[in-house]
Amino acid sequence: MALLFLLITVSLFLLSSAALPYPYNTSYHIDCGGHTPSTDLYNVTWLPDQFFSGGATAVVSEPLHFRLQVEKTLRYFPLSSGKKNCYAVPLPSGRYYIRTFTVYDNYDGKSHSPSFDASVEGTLVFSWRSPWPEGIDRDGAYSDLFAFVKDGELDFCFYSIATDPPVIGALEIIQIDPLSYDSARTGDSYILVNYGRLSAGSDQWGPGFTSDPDPFGRSWQSDTEFLNQNSKSAKTITTEEKIFGTDEAPNYFPMKLYQSAVTISGDLEYELSVDAKLDYLLWFHFAEIDLTVKKAGQRVFDLVVNDVNVSRVDIYKEAGGFATYSFTYTVKNLSSTVLSVRLVAVVGMPLLSGLENYAIVPADMSTVPEQAVAMRALKESLRVPDRMGWNGDPCAPTNWDTWEGVTCHPNQNDTALVVTQIDLGSQGLKGYISDQISLLSNLVNLNLSSNSLTGILPAGLGQKSLKRLDLSNNQFSGSIPESLTSSNLQLVLLNNNLLEGRVPEDLYSVGVHGGAIDLSGNKGLCGVPSLPDCPLFWENGHLSKGGKIAISLSCLFFIGVVVLVVCIICIRRHRNDYDFGLPQDLMSLGAKRNRFQRQKSLMLLEMESQHAKGLPSIPLTSQ
Repeated sequence: MALLFLLITVSLFLLSSAALPYPYNTSYHIDCGGHTPSTDLYNVTWLPDQFFSGGATAVVSEPLHFRLQVEKTLRYFPLSSGKKNCYAVPLPSGRYYIRTFTVYDNYDGKSHSPSFDASVEGTLVFSWRSPWPEGIDRDGAYSDLFAFVKDGELDFCFYSIATDPPVIGALEIIQIDPLSYDSARTGDSYILVNYGRLSAGSDQWGPGFTSDPDPFGRSWQSDTEFLNQNSKSAKTITTEEKIFGTDEAPNYFPMKLYQSAVTISGDLEYELSVDAKLDYLLWFHFAEIDLTVKKAGQRVFDLVVNDVNVSRVDIYKEAGGFATYSFTYTVKNLSSTVLSVRLVAVVGMPLLSGLENYAIVPADMSTVPEQAVAMRALKESLRVPDRMGWNGDPCAPTNWDTWEGVTCHPNQNDTALVVTQIDLGSQGLKGYISDQISLLSNLVNLNLSSNSLTGILPAGLGQKSLKRLDLSNNQFSGSIPESLTSSNLQLVLLNNNLLEGRVPEDLYSVGVHGGAIDLSGNKGLCGVPSLPDCPLFWENGHLSKGGKIAISLSCLFFIGVVVLVVCIICIRRHRNDYDFGLPQDLMSLGAKRNRFQRQKSLMLLEMESQHAKGLPSIPLTSQ
């Protein structure tokens, strides 16, 4: 029994200590500009280009210069597709690693690398400005970040600067642990943008560069180009021994990261380029892989960030040998575009396995969800042309222009953006107004004049916030909805349409109380001054209320007359039953009388016969 208990205990220990399989399986590897599926030399399967809002495809000018097929094609977005274009990828809510490959390589023969911005979920994350650095201009560059998706769809959008068409070569999206990179502390309203993911003592490796696995899809750069000039003499240490604590939730750092390190006699210093307007998350990676260090206290050093001593590190004391140890630090209030990181020796020589540097980008305000739904519905119903760039979030990012013709403002709590104005006059629109417009509860001004819109005016158009409504010079039909009387309209232009029926008096009073209203050019409208009187029993293409009442009263009168006639007939029938048949007793008496008369006649005939023969007559009555 004791042996059985021991076996069970050992089994449970082995199960708990073994690395669990990576539990997230949602991923997309999109070959932007590619037309067929493919598998690269690192066994990554790429999808043909999809989920894009517009644009066109192209091939780089020097395809043989690139190793991977996905690096040779691209999608670009000319102004004919609008200033704003997006990839809208359906995803379950969660946290994602997102990586792009951006390349120009003079694909258009203009020798002018484009200027554009890129955003994720309505937050600006990348900015490309012409001219690009020479190496990147030709070779392209990978960029990546971590972001939360909360609404079931990832919007990765591009915004053209001046007339330059944005470009993208590849888009990768991989679901990761939502608790990774200390999100329990920082929350889900931040995006981590990679400003340097360094693997000390090794060349660049990871997806897209080598076959070395990383569950998140992260690629790791060599740290060499980031070393300060005084640290170029750093020595590399490597091992093939197993490192404990790798490939574990929530960060799933790969073992290869800890199997190499750099050390130096003196200070080990890195210089990282940053944007001084942002805060940064530094993630230090350590593993004691030097066999000569066998106890705590043999290797001790200080971490100094921008001349601030943030921690003293003794790797062996924290984790032992051949085991991982990580330390994080948030840098705030930068005054320089260079971030200095130093490992200052206290005992022995400092040692580092890896260093990650992420800009902490606060998620920008986005459009209130129901208003975003309404705007997408209007995009479809109004048939807004592609050139207007109605893609992604209608109002975000806040440092871009909103959708063309749309004005947005923060809500009262400054937590989200709301649509306050839609100005699409003379845009060649040929659809109709969606009922979803009722969700735009902050709409103040709506101008859809001088288009070719049809259909009825939806009842949801009567927002209390609405002050100016211009739907003139279209082909709207039907009646004017009563809901418009509940708004605070000061300007109503419905002229030159196909509207009909009675005009609500409260709506017409806009012109009486200092506002302006124009209903001319609608031959079917009636019921207010300057317009014909409405038919007594007919309005808005159907019976009026008065007509319905009149018909109802007529029906009641007719039914009453019919009932009255039936009652009179029944009463008369009751009083004159004999006119139609004799009672049974009278019929029986008549029958007996008829029989008696027949017998009497027979007797008289017989007496007359006997008298003729000379027989004595018989008296008719007895004595």
